[in-house]
Amino acid sequence: MAPKQHASCSTPFSVRAESESLPALASYLLSLISIKQTNLCVSADVHSTSALLKLAEEVGDSICVLKTHADIIDDFSDRTIKGLQEIAKRKNFLIFEDRKFGDIGNTVQAQYTRGPLRIATWAHLTNAHLFPGPALIPALHSASTSALISLNQSVSTEISTGTPRTSIDGMSTTDTDTEADPNPFPSSSTTGKYQFQPSSSKAQNTLSPISADFDLSHRRSSVVTATTTISQTYEPCPPNPATLSRSLSSSSGDKPLDRAAALKQLGPPPHARGLLLLAQMSSENNLLTPEYTKLCISAARDHKDFVLGFVAQENLNTDKDDDFLVFTPGVGFAPEVNHKVESKGKRGDGMGQRWREPREVVRDQGADVVIVGRGVVNARDRVSEAERYRRGAWRGYEERLELRK
Repeated sequence: MAPKQHASCSTPFSVRAESESLPALASYLLSLISIKQTNLCVSADVHSTSALLKLAEEVGDSICVLKTHADIIDDFSDRTIKGLQEIAKRKNFLIFEDRKFGDIGNTVQAQYTRGPLRIATWAHLTNAHLFPGPALIPALHSASTSALISLNQSVSTEISTGTPRTSIDGMSTTDTDTEADPNPFPSSSTTGKYQFQPSSSKAQNTLSPISADFDLSHRRSSVVTATTTISQTYEPCPPNPATLSRSLSSSSGDKPLDRAAALKQLGPPPHARGLLLLAQMSSENNLLTPEYTKLCISAARDHKDFVLGFVAQENLNTDKDDDFLVFTPGVGFAPEVNHKVESKGKRGDGMGQRWREPREVVRDQGADVVIVGRGVVNARDRVSEAERYRRGAWRGYEERLELRK
């Protein structure tokens, strides 16, 4: 794929964010990466809500994206979603649910928007295999659009009751302040034209018809009014991330970048969702062939309004107009990874996974975002280790730009 030769490898993130052909979410992410100076995504491979939120809190300042596996969280609930969203907003990162959709359109739409996970309602990014066919992409896009509309639509109903009366001018009005008759029915209470008769035995209480001579004339009728209001709101649109990113990611003279002010000006993510296609994998002997990868690239070009990029092992931009983001998993530092030497001297976990260092992946292979899981999650000091991976990946990005000047 010759990643070294493509313009996206030699263009700063802040400049790439200015492209009008990019989806709003991609522009936002590139701006976020540039301002925070991090192209690190941590994979939250944990099994409880408390562990997930603790990890997000620890690494949030060092990442641009947190990758989740909601289906391995034993106690996943609304508490999980709300807690994660609150930390993401405060720490300024996007949420990427690693769902790996791979079924017919109707099924993936339900998996994306329904059930206990309801991924489209909280995850900015998700991913999918293309082997069911490219129709999966518009199916997910349509589902995300519908989910976002429903998410921002609220329905409220106000119910008021009152007793109709005749005013002085003869007009009929409703008196909502009239006290209820303390004993509207002289005998046992009734509902409609049925009389409730408590049973003296353990049998179920029953309703029996009221006798014909039962007098209801003294009972004043009442009016129930229901008012339903449907309102729809949208998240505020953030400032143009392109201009913002360029102006804030560079410092002039001795004036350092005010990152906090820049993030505040950037604002929240746009009200949108994005898809990454699984074009390549880091596991040894996987079945994603070069031909399959080419089909993923072709499908992404046909759906640039929703496909932000790929999960891949190298930069896959080849055409002049390509500017897809590349997320690369299988990243780890040699000393800290409990690895075994596999075939051809490659490092791995003995179960097919292979690791490369972040600097190498970004500088030499053109990755935009590195995905690190166990290297951070299993570290004794996650905060320090996340920072170490952030620095390594960012150094690879800076060296990539220098090499291509």
